[in-house]
Amino acid sequence: MSISEKLDAFFHVSERGSTIHREILAGITTFMTMAYILLVNPAILGKAGVPPAGVVTATALSASLATLMMGLYANAPYALAPGMGLNAYFAYSVVPFVSAILAVRGLDDPDPWKIALAAVLVEGIVFILLSVTRARESVANSIPTSLKYSIAAGIGLFLTLIGFEDAGLVTGNPATLLSFNISSFTKPGPIIALVFVLVAGALMALRIPGALLISILLAALTSWALGVSPPPSGVVSRPDFSATLQLDLQGLASLGLATATAIVFTFFMVDFFDTLGTVTGLSAIAGLLDEKGRVKGIGRMLLTDATGTTIGALLGTSTVTTYIESAAGVEEGGRTGLTAIIVGLLFLLGLFFAPVFTSTPAYATAPALIIVGLLMAQAITRVNLKDPTEAIPAFLTIAGIPFTFSIADGMALGFISYVALKAVTGRWRELNPILVGVALLFLAYFLSLPHIQSVTLKG
Repeated sequence: MSISEKLDAFFHVSERGSTIHREILAGITTFMTMAYILLVNPAILGKAGVPPAGVVTATALSASLATLMMGLYANAPYALAPGMGLNAYFAYSVVPFVSAILAVRGLDDPDPWKIALAAVLVEGIVFILLSVTRARESVANSIPTSLKYSIAAGIGLFLTLIGFEDAGLVTGNPATLLSFNISSFTKPGPIIALVFVLVAGALMALRIPGALLISILLAALTSWALGVSPPPSGVVSRPDFSATLQLDLQGLASLGLATATAIVFTFFMVDFFDTLGTVTGLSAIAGLLDEKGRVKGIGRMLLTDATGTTIGALLGTSTVTTYIESAAGVEEGGRTGLTAIIVGLLFLLGLFFAPVFTSTPAYATAPALIIVGLLMAQAITRVNLKDPTEAIPAFLTIAGIPFTFSIADGMALGFISYVALKAVTGRWRELNPILVGVALLFLAYFLSLPHIQSVTLKG
């Protein structure tokens, strides 16, 4: 039996209506559409104090291992990597919040990101426990659809705001809170960012694979060529493990039960429902739903996602999750885990090119953040805006996430208002114990530390 025949038999390639050649092409396409995370993740987590070179290693290795597991264990054509939105929550919400708590208590921790990594690890372990039991279905079915989609849309706007800030297009203003940076068009950085937002948009409209990655690379090359930012000192380097095994579990416990639980719970909520929605949508496209519309092998997919998060935390990155960009490979015909294997192997290359990734300026990655924000914000079209008890909590979530600069606070507004509106309008039957418990947990989160809630990154 030849190698191709063995691959066909192991991954059921022919059985699913695909070919080895098509699976390989699909894997390359998926990698091209999501490789931008190797550039963006170090830029985002680096602002929280995580060593950028260490983030490159953690990003590449966690994405590779998790995606290889998805291919070998779940036999699904989906790729995983540190999630956009979750890395922003890590860097712009959790780390500053932890620093604020420690400051109020008179403590000085130079590396609060290590405590945030510990929260990611705990969330991953909780996700693993849920993934090996039937509890995952109970949790999945307890959260209303409108809140699931509004969280995604809110994170999209949050990423867009961060992209605008990284591009230098917006600035703080004591009179209006936020305003357009009037010097934007006199500086090369913001101009480069705006130009390559349009370039990325044009590439996407032309359906060119890897549009975001291409726009980032071209923006970085333009910046280096014009002398706007220093070019990389080299191209190839040894993997940097400076962020590996840097978790501070003791520091997480010192925050107190209510605070630590709220942080872990928010990580889990976004990760779990993002994964659930992603694999459901992708499986519908790939023909991997059963006759009742359920995802075939979803247990293995969720366990893979949970394991990826746990591995990522140990390596030094924020939550690893299944990428919607996997749809690009599915559209190319990828139907089996062989597609994921190709993606996983390609991510290993990222281990050896840290100088390029860490020298990429923020305004070169800003266009990707802005456009990913757009893609995520499209989830609002799935919300029932005609029912006030659904629309108002959804809107509070969508607006709350970017306006409070906190995914946790935006989610809290949505869950609390959802339960409250259903209760006062007599629609108790639309609630369930888990949903009510989540709302109460978020309420306790608000009430337990009122003197710290106002402390955010903008302070």
